[in-house]
Amino acid sequence: MKRLQIPFAQKDFFVSVFKDDVYVVGGTVRDYLLYKKIAPEQDVDLLVTGMTYDGIAARLDGLGKTDTVGKSFAVIKFTREGKTFDIAVPRRDQKKDGAAHGHKNFLIQSGPQVTLEEDLGRRDFTCNSIAVRLEGGLVVDPHRGLEAIAGRRIAMTSPASFSDDPLRVLRAARFASVHDFAVDKAIYAKAKKVPLAELSAERIADELFRLLLESPLPSIGLQEYLRLTVLDKLFPELSALALTIQDAHFHPEKDEQGHHSVWAHTLITVDIVKKLAGRFRLDGERSLALLLAALLHDGGKAATTTWEYKRGRMTVTSAFHDSRGVKLAEGILDRLRIDSRQNFPLKKVVLKLVQQHHRIYELYRNREEITFKAIARAVKDMDGEDLLLLLLDFADRRSRAAAPLAFRKLDEIALWFGRMKEEYRITRDTIRPLIQGRDLIALGVPPGRQMGAHLKKLYDLQLDGAFQTRVQGLEIFKETTLKKSRRQKK
Repeated sequence: MKRLQIPFAQKDFFVSVFKDDVYVVGGTVRDYLLYKKIAPEQDVDLLVTGMTYDGIAARLDGLGKTDTVGKSFAVIKFTREGKTFDIAVPRRDQKKDGAAHGHKNFLIQSGPQVTLEEDLGRRDFTCNSIAVRLEGGLVVDPHRGLEAIAGRRIAMTSPASFSDDPLRVLRAARFASVHDFAVDKAIYAKAKKVPLAELSAERIADELFRLLLESPLPSIGLQEYLRLTVLDKLFPELSALALTIQDAHFHPEKDEQGHHSVWAHTLITVDIVKKLAGRFRLDGERSLALLLAALLHDGGKAATTTWEYKRGRMTVTSAFHDSRGVKLAEGILDRLRIDSRQNFPLKKVVLKLVQQHHRIYELYRNREEITFKAIARAVKDMDGEDLLLLLLDFADRRSRAAAPLAFRKLDEIALWFGRMKEEYRITRDTIRPLIQGRDLIALGVPPGRQMGAHLKKLYDLQLDGAFQTRVQGLEIFKETTLKKSRRQKK
């Protein structure tokens, strides 16, 4: 019998409470086998055999904080010394309606009458169907999960029940991407028949977010979305990009079959921004905004790509794909009910990035004529999130390189924009409106529509570089607008 010791904080505590009836299960076992450690922030999933749900809760009473919000799924959330653990009771699932799918279409039976092996048998993949007893380290592996992990394979635990929860198809893509696993061919065949439309928008968005944020190379998982028919069923706008060609002269990047597709370009761009998000230490919300924008930035090309004779040859062009792409991106974000996240305006920022993803390059092309006004308005239009725009703009260009991920610094175009901001002293703070409504009220301007027009005109002048201080702006207002108004009254 194989034994394995998985060390984690408070392991001895759970052994003292449940003796040899407590096991560490699922992803915790998988990740320890892969990475030989349990990070302090990592979730630890436990399972207790031989007891009822209420019996486990009673045993834990007074030893920490017990939350029974997950009782319908036979899971207790237990917090002790600042760490929360999911403690499950062995369960078996029975479908209510044989023709329906989804995680809500189950009658859940749990308790001491359900064996550990039955519980492991209901799980999605063999790599997640392993249990290790805390006391002594006995490994319970009825579905050869250890073999799958050693071979870095994703295999179904039960082909017959795999489609019971359609989210498993998306999870296969995420595990492939996060852990660099190969998906078994049988899963591709099964996935074609799994109806994904029954999944809630929240579950789809959460899986997509996790794939983008947790994977070192999100392109791996996104390409699995294509192979597993996730794109066809949930994101047909993106699936169309795999059939949309680009001009090979400007876009030498290719897909697996050697085609110069927009999808191939998109995948590379996503991987580049993932590297940039880490290098520039972006927080989770800004990283996600940048990754989503990279995924969606060329979505409008499927509807705008055409042949055009220019520069002495036939060329593939996609005029106005950015504005068309904004509408497409907004449709996808609305469909997934994506708006804000942790008080960050995620949807708003993503749409701005898609709309303006060529802007910095265009500014650079016309750099001889560029003034304070153009740089200030670029920062203002991004509501101060212009670093994300700079990174997306760079990634879009960098995707065409022979080794797109082998870069150590930004290119001249990105560095030029940074220099211009520094030279003009433009920051999020310096482009805030210097003149407020209260300033105009003090000059006798009543609140209302006219005041709003005055404030907008003053802000435009500020962004044009007409003044740099509040006092200067008010002097301009008094010398122009107020004097003109008084003359008209006379």
